[in-house]
Amino acid sequence: MSSRILIESVPCSGSWNMAVDEVLLEAAAEGICSLRIYEWAAATVSLGYFQDAADPSLESRFPGLAKVRRLSGGGAILHHHEVTYSITIADGHPLSISPAVLYEEVHRRIIAWLASEGVEVRLRGAALTFATEPFLCFSRGDVRDIVRGTDKILGSAQRRRRGAVLQHGALLLARSEYAPEFPGLRELAGWDRPRTEIARALCHALAPLLPGVPQEPGTLSPEETARAEELTRSRYADLSRSAREPH
Repeated sequence: MSSRILIESVPCSGSWNMAVDEVLLEAAAEGICSLRIYEWAAATVSLGYFQDAADPSLESRFPGLAKVRRLSGGGAILHHHEVTYSITIADGHPLSISPAVLYEEVHRRIIAWLASEGVEVRLRGAALTFATEPFLCFSRGDVRDIVRGTDKILGSAQRRRRGAVLQHGALLLARSEYAPEFPGLRELAGWDRPRTEIARALCHALAPLLPGVPQEPGTLSPEETARAEELTRSRYADLSRSAREPH
């Protein structure tokens, strides 16, 4: 089992971001664990894997915005003023044993990192219940969400394949004009740092979860880059096609 870190130097499209996360899950199924920190080139809505692309909430709330389907489940997320992480863990690693273990370890480290920055956040602790599940992830309330007061500032979702697991999540840095009901850390805590600084600090917080704790960021192999390009075209550029793909 080996591991690597990837910190994206420039924000990328939603289709590319989701294609790369799938490539990393495929690599984890072959024994390569990865931690990736990335951003989005434009405001993008990612649908949970099982959400309906024809849901009227999608176009009524976000007309004209880029849209993509995630490999993971859960509610739709507006990716705008945020930093996103993904971590892929190979079968046999202690963190792959159950969904709860990886959620709790990742979220615990993010809470500790933000506390070191003077930002007090916590796990929600009790799930919110609704007669009808809200369309947007940040309107939902899982027990392991990270919250500031009652406001969700980070949620995560998972996908498993051949014993390997992908977990990715969005850290909300600031309010988006497209979803003003969700304040970020800037509004909630007056916390504002350069994105590159945040990316490296988040990476430093989560890297110890990987076997061997790689010290320097790496890159995709040429074969993985070609695979991500193929997935971008064949799956993630088309919401209806991505919904039909077997996983």
